[in-house]
Amino acid sequence: MSKKNKNTHYVVWRGKVPGVYPSWAACKEQVDGVEGALYKGFENEDQAWEAFSKPPHHFIGKKAKLIGAEPEFGRGPDTNSLAVDAACSGNPGVLEYRGVDTRTGAQLFHQGPFEEGTVNIGEFLAIVHALAFLHERNLDIPVYSDSRTAIKWVKDKKANTKLPRSARNARVFELIERAERWLAIHRWKNPVLKWETSAWGEVPADFGRK
Repeated sequence: MSKKNKNTHYVVWRGKVPGVYPSWAACKEQVDGVEGALYKGFENEDQAWEAFSKPPHHFIGKKAKLIGAEPEFGRGPDTNSLAVDAACSGNPGVLEYRGVDTRTGAQLFHQGPFEEGTVNIGEFLAIVHALAFLHERNLDIPVYSDSRTAIKWVKDKKANTKLPRSARNARVFELIERAERWLAIHRWKNPVLKWETSAWGEVPADFGRK
């Protein structure tokens, strides 16, 4: 007797439109005919979104076998992508963030400095800025950040910061609210992935102040 499939959601890292899908049929539609498609089923939606925020090679192995795919992401990041980073002089402190072309390092946007913020706030704003930037250009390439916290905030569509609101950071909180509104009303096709600093070095958008 075949084992019952307990998967309820499917992650497509590489397919027609990368994302999280609520059925095998929906996933199959995205990967059929796509050479080197990268996808996998998960038992619940939270697991699927958590997996979508990471490179697919994390899920290759005896206990989490990726269907029909080679672990090419294990050899390095997808350079056809946009990378973001934030810099903060103190935490909280003066904040800025930017996004660059991962392959060339060319700066695509830069915001700040803002009088007061945190690194995670900057990373969150940078990811949302990147998603909006790519959405306007109809590009479905990945976005890389080295902040797991910010990636989760984007998945939750909410910046769960503990920074107290004040006159000094009023502009930053305005940007947070605008970013949360954008996430609430838009759907994006771009995988938001963790930049693996230990394996790949500093994210290309790094400000170089360490």
